[in-house]
Amino acid sequence: MASPESKKLLELLWKNYPGPSNYEMMKDKVDKMRANFVKATASFASPPADVSVAAIDVDGTAAEWLDAPNVDTDRVLLYLHGGGYVIGSTATHRGLTGALSKAANCRVLSLDYRLAPEHIYPAAVEDATKAYRWLLSEGIAANKITIAGDSAGGGLTLATLIALRDAGDSLPAGAIPISPWTDMEGTGESMKTKIDLDPMVEPGGLMGMGQIYMGGGDPKQPTASPVHADFTGLPPLLIQVGDLETLLDDATRVAAKAEAAGVDTTLEVWPEMVHVWHLFAPMVPEGGEAIERIGQFIKEKTA
Repeated sequence: MASPESKKLLELLWKNYPGPSNYEMMKDKVDKMRANFVKATASFASPPADVSVAAIDVDGTAAEWLDAPNVDTDRVLLYLHGGGYVIGSTATHRGLTGALSKAANCRVLSLDYRLAPEHIYPAAVEDATKAYRWLLSEGIAANKITIAGDSAGGGLTLATLIALRDAGDSLPAGAIPISPWTDMEGTGESMKTKIDLDPMVEPGGLMGMGQIYMGGGDPKQPTASPVHADFTGLPPLLIQVGDLETLLDDATRVAAKAEAAGVDTTLEVWPEMVHVWHLFAPMVPEGGEAIERIGQFIKEKTA
């Protein structure tokens, strides 16, 4: 059963629910959408007080190092933020990435990959794979790296693994897709069955972001919609998703395919949780619990 704090959060989210949207309503309002997201995440965007944040350039892509006190500098989590490939940044997710550095006792490289519509698919995939290869070039061993991301960043996490495998790169020790968006066409049954339960991911708006990101490209490409990918040879996965989410089936279908392909896959469906409840960890205890679980997974896989 959800905590009282989580139930209060759900009420607050529904109170601020923006209502249905679509591509035509969104395509000319990207700047406003980005500004609104910054405002919406402001209460949760500050990292823990003892976590340092330092800007860095990763071969032309802006990024940040987040370091909790006394972290193991040989171990790195590459983090890919959410926001539908259109909004969001390292700044909007510092509360989460800072908490992950503490939970996993590792450095976090949070990446400001290029966003649409200025940079359409596959720009985000190119930036994420480049950042991973940059870590290798800096002397971080592949078996000491994990990749994680939420929402679009969760789908991008899987897309990055697929692109790296197909290119013959050494793969990381594991990956953590959080509430991942893995189907650009929104064909999961939960897109219909959860619509009255999910105050965060409205299908019309999500598909509008998908159109902005794809820029007319084929949405079935595996590094755009990992639900269509072959998962053979990928590293261990920890997939977390809330059972209130319209994106629930995006997570469960990917988990089933990965497991069928022989991938060490752990799927956690958290009862009564909303989309990326981890962001609200300062408010809801389940957010902190999920972050601690991710930290445990990272420690186990990179030990």
